[in-house]
Amino acid sequence: MGVLILTEKDLRTILDIDIPSIDAVEKAFAWLSAGQVSMPPIMHIEIPEHGGDVDIKSAYVKGLDRFAVKIGAGFFKNARLGLPSSPAMMVVISAKTGMAEAVLLDNAYLTDVRTAAAGAVAARYLAPETVTCAGVVGAGAQGRYQITALAQVRQFDRVLVYDRERSLADQYAEDMTRMLKVPVAVAGDVGELVAQSQAVITCTPSKIPYMDPDFLHPGLHITAMGGDLPEKQEIMPKVFLKADIIACDVRAQSFSVGELYNTRKAGIDLDATRVLELGEIVSGKAEGRQAEDQISICDLSGTGVQDTAIADFALTRAQGLGTRIQE
Repeated sequence: MGVLILTEKDLRTILDIDIPSIDAVEKAFAWLSAGQVSMPPIMHIEIPEHGGDVDIKSAYVKGLDRFAVKIGAGFFKNARLGLPSSPAMMVVISAKTGMAEAVLLDNAYLTDVRTAAAGAVAARYLAPETVTCAGVVGAGAQGRYQITALAQVRQFDRVLVYDRERSLADQYAEDMTRMLKVPVAVAGDVGELVAQSQAVITCTPSKIPYMDPDFLHPGLHITAMGGDLPEKQEIMPKVFLKADIIACDVRAQSFSVGELYNTRKAGIDLDATRVLELGEIVSGKAEGRQAEDQISICDLSGTGVQDTAIADFALTRAQGLGTRIQE
């Protein structure tokens, strides 16, 4: 059969941020809750002399014929060389034979899609039904993907964006106003953004938390995406003390990286049993938002099962595309 090679261009023609891709990622969370997933810890490699790092994520799902191994890199000096800063790929392996079925040279596009889809799944179950204003902290690529995904599961009248680099925020507002066909404005600071929003997404690589407990108000949902390493943190630990609902993708992982890890490190006694896994919510084992005035937080650090889910979904749509190399 050989190995199918799909480029980023191929993948962009068959996959977008839409309800089918969001549903595919929601299945991944349900698989976790059902105990169908074998998922090793994230393998992280630092390459300091070149300002880079590599994460390797994977997961096998019982019953699926294939699974993905993702090699996701971040080399932010690549721009000087005219190369992508996230030269990621996924290798799809047969669960029956161990042979490679496909190599997806996506340059992190699939990661962007599945991460945005995960944010939409969190909002689907945790954000209030009525969202007049959505807020995004971080005007980078993921900030664009996240608000696009949120628009699939919640209607909103306007968007506020904040970024430390005002020029990025200004460009975001211009581009996303055109794309979303709703007004997008730049907030003066994070506090102003949160005060006016009912659904807020944080997607920054910050190592200094900026989401203050004084910003919170009834009826607020926050999805925090940035804390995928122990040293990354967007949310001040005391924020969690004011939340009615706390959710994450996988408890074991979330208490070892990012927000929940740093909350415990700060001495906040956050009982793991109080933190729901998103899979428990989507499968009906636990309840999501039950009242419009609740405050909810979902801490998502990204899981290998999401990569397997989005890779499998992409291959179901790839008939006739790509280059097949015969062994």
